[in-house]
Amino acid sequence: MVPIVLFTNYWLLVTISPSHDTIVPNIRIYEPKITGMTNFSQESAPLETAAQKRLAFFQHRNTRTTLAVVAVLVLVGWLLNTPAGLMGKADAVGYALCHQIPERSFKINGEPIALCARCTGMYVGAMLAILYQMLLGKRRGGLPDKKHLFVLGAFFLAFAVDGTNSALALFLGHGPLYEPSNNLRLFTGMGMGLVMASMLLPTFHQTVWDRYDPRPYFQGWGSFLGMVGMGLAAALLILTEKVWVLLPLTYVGVAGIIVLLVMLYSMILLIIFGGENRINRLLQLTPWLLGGFIIAFLHIGSFDFVRYLLTGTWEGFHIP
Repeated sequence: MVPIVLFTNYWLLVTISPSHDTIVPNIRIYEPKITGMTNFSQESAPLETAAQKRLAFFQHRNTRTTLAVVAVLVLVGWLLNTPAGLMGKADAVGYALCHQIPERSFKINGEPIALCARCTGMYVGAMLAILYQMLLGKRRGGLPDKKHLFVLGAFFLAFAVDGTNSALALFLGHGPLYEPSNNLRLFTGMGMGLVMASMLLPTFHQTVWDRYDPRPYFQGWGSFLGMVGMGLAAALLILTEKVWVLLPLTYVGVAGIIVLLVMLYSMILLIIFGGENRINRLLQLTPWLLGGFIIAFLHIGSFDFVRYLLTGTWEGFHIP
């Protein structure tokens, strides 16, 4: 099941955000104080009184403490009401965003892992690509250039075509274009994960920091193909279905879900409370990440609750 909420949140983010020159061309970019860094200083872009109050509230020490306590309570509440064991918790995260159809999932000792083949590729790819990009540079806010966007667009198109063909196969009994397979689901999902990470991480830096590097992460084909090769290698390893491969990469994929949701909700909170482009230290980002974490687990928990209420089981959906 394609996690539509991720794409909806990203669309909402870039639509309402007022300070990204790459998204809203009419917004003036302030001259950087440091060469090569885009700067949004508080002196250059004064906040309105109401926005100042919202920002001061969120940055207050008591607010950080309260958010930390609430985050712990939300996490503990979720842990106490989901299946036991580390794999049980991973299953519960996947349960919120993935259909977990056994026939469309890879298996460990005959049991399906927490995510279907497509979601495994997508979230493993996204998590690995985020880590890979962070090794390439610090706080880079430039989106990929046109030649790389063309390749990423092809990955997205492959994901859309294969996903549609696979979904129609549920109703028709066969794929209208070709016979679906878990291998194709994995590879197209992996490509989509690279797309998500390549767009989301620069947008996060554009939204958060008062000074960020305007260059894209990929300065040439070498760094871009390095990311693609990493995704391809991960997919090929998954296809071995070895326990020592599937188990850790399952946790990587589940971590990818949580990281993506926390990033998205943190950015939305920054925009709503006037903290956009006001952060210059990691400590200042803490309350926003805590808020994003709380909303992310409320999101996961509410989806878990509704699905369990409707199905009465923690198992994945079954094809009739």
